[in-house]
Amino acid sequence: MGFWRRLFRRGRGDELKPQRLDYLNEALALERQGDYEAALTSYRLALRDNSADLRVIQNMAIAFTKTNRHDEAIRFYRKALEIDQSQAGAHYGLAFLLIKRGERDAAATHLRAFLAQPPRGPDAAKWTEHAKQALTDITADGQPHG
Repeated sequence: MGFWRRLFRRGRGDELKPQRLDYLNEALALERQGDYEAALTSYRLALRDNSADLRVIQNMAIAFTKTNRHDEAIRFYRKALEIDQSQAGAHYGLAFLLIKRGERDAAATHLRAFLAQPPRGPDAAKWTEHAKQALTDITADGQPHG
């Protein structure tokens, strides 16, 4: 449709509508390329569309962890758990960040929550065993397991 035709056909329902970008998939692609800062920008844009999107919130926590911004990662894992306490991934990620901080009791609480409802899937056994070992380590001898 030509410029003049579009200009003078206002209100007829055939106007061009702006397309929404899929910021989540864009962020995931950027992470696969190793560009975590750009991915975090895309995640922030995705949150503008839906501030309670657990996929975005948890992926932000992971990206913050990978960029050694642990305080922000902890904040986003906690935000995910405020929305839904059953988020096993958030319990898992938060537990290991708390272990690094030396907050063993809080970490143990999150490891127990993770183990109470472990994820399913091909890699689930690996993560479950890792969580069990970490819980044993921090409750038995007080030494964090990394």
